[in-house]
Amino acid sequence: MANVNQNAVTQKNDREVVFQSGGQEVTLTITTVMKYFAKGNENVTEQEIVLFMNWCRFQGLNPWTNEAYIVKYDKTKPAQNITGKAAFMKRAENDPLYDGFKAGLILGREGVVVEIEGSFMLKTDTLLGGWCDVYRKDRKFPISAKVNLEEYHKSQATWNSMPKTMIRKVAIVQALREAFPTKLESLYTEDEFQGAIAIDEEQKVKDEIKENANKQTVRFDSSDAIDLPHETETQAEYNTNQNAGTGTQRGINPYPDF
Repeated sequence: MANVNQNAVTQKNDREVVFQSGGQEVTLTITTVMKYFAKGNENVTEQEIVLFMNWCRFQGLNPWTNEAYIVKYDKTKPAQNITGKAAFMKRAENDPLYDGFKAGLILGREGVVVEIEGSFMLKTDTLLGGWCDVYRKDRKFPISAKVNLEEYHKSQATWNSMPKTMIRKVAIVQALREAFPTKLESLYTEDEFQGAIAIDEEQKVKDEIKENANKQTVRFDSSDAIDLPHETETQAEYNTNQNAGTGTQRGINPYPDF
């Protein structure tokens, strides 16, 4: 559960949001969100909680059925509103055009990349990623998504214990979002956010290196200075004539007519 500032919330200003989700009335308050739906290891502010409650109302998401929660891992960044996989599945299944899906793993097997359905793999296989095909009744071909394991597996505890299940879930969520953009285009799972965070941190390091490159001050002692001879006008004229003569001797016109 995320750290919260209990002193920031009192009974007087414990705002309440009431809305309908899936035919049920949902009631959220700042206290209930902080107590039950806030995760992470950083403080979630009252403003972030209010934004989360109104986001749930706008999207019609019910945190009480694991459709949404809020997380904050970095105090320098705002809290993130997370959508559970259950919400993706419910919205797809409620659409009359939804016609099922297939999902599985992308593996390296005996030097060949193969795609298998489900989450089972041999001990000699190498897990590379996940895939999913979502079918719509109004489309001739399925909407497909293929995701790379390295992009999302950042040594999180759940990913370490069940990487096959997690990468398959990411593929399903992405394929569903592409298949039903009007219902799911602005919703993301925690796994997708964590992948984005890891990429941002890596890019931050690269940007810092680029910004500080060649900024080290180099100091020279005056005793290390070397006096270089300066070419006089007479020497310069002589060198020019010598070069011109050399070119003429080699059959090169020193003054070509361009």
